[in-house]
Amino acid sequence: MITIVGGGLAGSEAAWQAAECDVPVTLHEMRPVRPTVVHKTDRLAELVCSNSFRGDKLDNAVGLLKEEMRRLGSLVMRAAEASRVPAGAALAVDRERFAETITRAITKHPRITVTRQEVTAIPDSSERAPVIIATGPLTSDPLSAAIAVLVGERYLYFYDAISPIVLAETIDRSRVFRASRWGRSLGPKSDVRGAECDVRRTERGDVVPAERVRGAGAPGLDNDGQGDYLNCPLTLDEYDRFYNALVTAESATVHDFDKERFFEGCLPIEVMAHRGRDTLRFGPMKPVGLVDPRTGREPYAAVQLRQDNLAGDHFSLVGFQTQIKWGEQARVLRLIPGLEQAEFVRFGMVHRNTYVNGPSVLDETWQVRARPTLFFAGQMSGVEGYVESAASGLIAGLNAAALARGEAIAPPPRTTAIGALAYYVAHANPAHYEPSNITFGIIPPLPHAPRGKKLRNQALSDRALADLDGWMRSRTLVHQ
Repeated sequence: MITIVGGGLAGSEAAWQAAECDVPVTLHEMRPVRPTVVHKTDRLAELVCSNSFRGDKLDNAVGLLKEEMRRLGSLVMRAAEASRVPAGAALAVDRERFAETITRAITKHPRITVTRQEVTAIPDSSERAPVIIATGPLTSDPLSAAIAVLVGERYLYFYDAISPIVLAETIDRSRVFRASRWGRSLGPKSDVRGAECDVRRTERGDVVPAERVRGAGAPGLDNDGQGDYLNCPLTLDEYDRFYNALVTAESATVHDFDKERFFEGCLPIEVMAHRGRDTLRFGPMKPVGLVDPRTGREPYAAVQLRQDNLAGDHFSLVGFQTQIKWGEQARVLRLIPGLEQAEFVRFGMVHRNTYVNGPSVLDETWQVRARPTLFFAGQMSGVEGYVESAASGLIAGLNAAALARGEAIAPPPRTTAIGALAYYVAHANPAHYEPSNITFGIIPPLPHAPRGKKLRNQALSDRALADLDGWMRSRTLVHQ
């Protein structure tokens, strides 16, 4: 029996993997008994920040990580495909359908028991009954205190911010245009607003999407199939007006704000703006790869809106996570062309994320060094990003199942993305440790790499997938 605390991406993936290895699992999730400041439902694997799983091609590291997870039978990847919405070359999902798919699969699995209660202490663990802590960045205070005692050191922390979401029908379509950067999109649109995205179970228990969703039209908006984003172009004057309002807007009060530490990959827009007037134009408001069809030219700056659900009635502002007070958000964001009359379904907000110092606490198997029958997974373990969190849960689940069955535990090869991520968490410099997304930079280089970044990355991916397949065969983890 394996006990898992936390029903987010990592906990759900860990539970699925362990149960698929014929090991019974008890999954504890405190919601809705005890809610959090950012979750809105009681569903497992609810996404609270973005609806994007980022790039989905093998010439980028997170695309490689996704492909490795697919080959390892990832539930999160299958659910993401079943709830996919247009997002250019990225993988983005309908949040509600994604969480519903995960929740349905987990609760219907014959070897998984879900309990809705808060766990305030680290459960007892043994070789036949390992425990996985996957409580995420918003771990409750009592359990946080218990973990702090166990690891013997203070928690590290940083503040994380989430992006606003706007109601599609309130976007002025006369001022926006539909396009993907450099024309990269999922292809011609398909009307799937009424499509079923349920899952069914094969005889051996695999989750299979009833229909692979590849695109959705946004009602009332220009949708000619030429791109997956709505783009709000700004002139120099419009950008200056927006920038001046942004840097003078009042921020929400944050506890210990004078000691705030934001993750570089998720900086609030106002923090970026204070670094320089053009910082946003080289970040979330970069215009490169976009041509305004009304002018035939690249705009001075641009804000991209990404479809947030399959119905196409909600759009999120890409890269616009913020901690500005809600009234100020409405004032500032309505200076963006096309959003003058926007109605916001959700404003951006900031919350505190906690995580352990991985190199001081964990082995690359995701086991706690001082207590090998205990595993950490997800953002609590010191990774950043939806995909990375789920990947850590996947390996923690497999390893916990191996331990429970009396089998040897071995991490994936470091030449794979999933193995390199585990190696980073266990071996980075603990004095300067910060949660990391997967990058090709933490994967060992090729001895004879081809010229050119794209070819080099593709070669790294080819080696990784070959090495992963060999590791899977050695552990009889090959999925049909």
